[in-house]
Amino acid sequence: MRRLSVIGSVLALSLSLAPALVAQDAEAGFTSLFDGKSLAGWSLVGGKGEGYGVKDGVLYCAKGGGGKLLTDKQYADFVLRFEFRMPPEGSNNGLGIRAPREGDAAYQGMELQIIDEAAALSGKWGKLKDSQYHGSVYDVIGARRGAMKPAGTWNVQEVTAKGKRITVVLNGQTILDADLSTVTDPEVLKKHPGLQRTSGHIGFLGHNDYVEFRNIRIKEL
Repeated sequence: MRRLSVIGSVLALSLSLAPALVAQDAEAGFTSLFDGKSLAGWSLVGGKGEGYGVKDGVLYCAKGGGGKLLTDKQYADFVLRFEFRMPPEGSNNGLGIRAPREGDAAYQGMELQIIDEAAALSGKWGKLKDSQYHGSVYDVIGARRGAMKPAGTWNVQEVTAKGKRITVVLNGQTILDADLSTVTDPEVLKKHPGLQRTSGHIGFLGHNDYVEFRNIRIKEL
């Protein structure tokens, strides 16, 4: 009986560890971009107000502040994972990818919109185009709606940039699967030269609204 009990205990322990091991395997190859204590590895460009800060293990864009908080390192193809949380009134920010240090990242690079869906639908920022809602390649390709959790709770996002394909998964749902090579309108390409970039900085693009970020990590492809 004792032998069976020991075997049962070992089996129970193995099963209890299985989810953690799966999670660990799922994160294999990822490197943290945020140490939870400082802005080491990041540089603020064109800061506004109090810019960005760190508290209680989260990176935040200050209310009435912002600017471009860019990674010191540049990235080409990657998978980026992070979590974000907005206050109850909702916020507007952006995720810059393949962006240069100079100029507007939404045009000279690419901006994937970070904006509270409910507040946007209520008209907080006026009437938005489809390509201005959360997860969209800003002003170019619109993302699907309906996956965002209510403001005040944490949302989990994954962004994959591989060549011309940009994918955004929000809370387990794919809201954007865009092939940039399908963007052929000369006026759009002229307005958004960043669509042609193959590498650059990753950054948060603050627009005076408070937003929190955590668990920011990346895997280069």
